[in-house]
Amino acid sequence: MNVLSIGNSFSQDAHRYLHQIARADGVEVNAFNLYIGGCSLSRHYRNMLSQGREYTLEVNGSNTGFRVSLKEALLNRDWDVVTVQQVSQSAPDYESYQPYLDELIAYVKACAPKAKIALHQTWAYEQDSCRLREVAGYADCRDMLRDIISANRAAAEHVGADCLIPSGELFSALLEQGAEKIHRDTFHASLGLGRYALGLLWYRTLTGCAVGGNTFCDFDEPIAAEQIENVKICVEKIAAKYGA
Repeated sequence: MNVLSIGNSFSQDAHRYLHQIARADGVEVNAFNLYIGGCSLSRHYRNMLSQGREYTLEVNGSNTGFRVSLKEALLNRDWDVVTVQQVSQSAPDYESYQPYLDELIAYVKACAPKAKIALHQTWAYEQDSCRLREVAGYADCRDMLRDIISANRAAAEHVGADCLIPSGELFSALLEQGAEKIHRDTFHASLGLGRYALGLLWYRTLTGCAVGGNTFCDFDEPIAAEQIENVKICVEKIAAKYGA
């Protein structure tokens, strides 16, 4: 399976372990991320129009050092899945998605007609994050997540996305279960548990493979065995909610 993410640092977080998690099950998932930190749908749209080599290409969680344009990436191979997402601070506001999302999806379908479209639901900032109040404009992270879920649902329905990757809901479920270090800087995913949870959810959602027996454990930051099992349980519950 070849996966291309038109994303930013949040898809970078999700891709860190995705390829390795799949390989632990004997499944080949090649994950390509078009990286620009803090990139919004409107900027992706401008990059689409300019056809400039604005993106750093990341493959299977590593920086290749290559610069590519959106068109070059889309035409590079037969993609099975292309993911899109809004930048985190704008993700709760559906009006910020349009008309850029419609134009990007149409472009993706023209360049990669066989690819399924997945919408990546981002996550809320930590409750004590200054970004929650000063950047996103929320006093409560639960309100931010509520609006992210609503906006992503509307976007997925509007563009007829083939699936939605509910990363924000997974993070919320893990925090409710007492997980620690989900965020590393109050808004990006932690290098261990946060990124592992995302990778496992993406693997489960995109391939349909159950994660209970997955043995991947080569993390950049240690994760306790009980936390690994809790992540697997939460991933299966969230996937079941979305029929994955």
